[in-house]
Amino acid sequence: MMQEMYHAMVLADEGYQQEKSSSGMVGGAGALMAEWNRNGKTLAGSFLGQVMERALKMAESNACMKRIVAAPTAGSCGVLPAVLITYQKEENCPEEEVVKALFVSAGIGGIIASRASIAGAQGGCQAEIGSASAMAAGALTFLRGGNLQQIYEAAALALKGLLGLVCDPVAGLVEVPCVKRNVIGSVNAVTSSDMAMAGICSFIPVDQVIDAMDEIGRNMPCQYRETSEGGLAATPAGKAVTL
Repeated sequence: MMQEMYHAMVLADEGYQQEKSSSGMVGGAGALMAEWNRNGKTLAGSFLGQVMERALKMAESNACMKRIVAAPTAGSCGVLPAVLITYQKEENCPEEEVVKALFVSAGIGGIIASRASIAGAQGGCQAEIGSASAMAAGALTFLRGGNLQQIYEAAALALKGLLGLVCDPVAGLVEVPCVKRNVIGSVNAVTSSDMAMAGICSFIPVDQVIDAMDEIGRNMPCQYRETSEGGLAATPAGKAVTL
């Protein structure tokens, strides 16, 4: 089943089409990023350039009602595949190892879901993009030969960097700012893995980081938890497209 889910991620990536969502708010960013990468203009380098491209493509596919894998949610569906597909292609990593990494990511996601939440309506976007970033960071560290402690550190570093991120979807749709936040979660996962592999540790242990996310989410005002009543959704530009 995990292998089938990875195949679904790959097919979604390969089947990306440059089209607009029904609202017209998102679409085409993946193609623009791909062109920028082809022209060699990405300051972040080839690997991160591809990660950004795939994160945009996957999140846009979700907004355009294409088939994706919620990992852990539809709104954060671009993070894990962006990191893992790029790593497999760039490092010629065997698929069976990527599948094992998906189990690592699922374990991290399961811990977050049990100790806190993976739902934006309950914990804000930190619970969605933050959780996805932690899952991807841990999975990537596993693929790179990191030990268990380094996997924990990568997950903690990734989640710490996104604590407090609010869920403020414009017009109540999983489009703005959700699509671009998948890029932030993906890049954050890669840099967190790099830090963990270098021996850098999170001062706060991963379980306590997750508990902190839960505490922040529970105390976050409701207008920042997927209600579209605050944040970017409440800006003049955000209100202008609200039906």
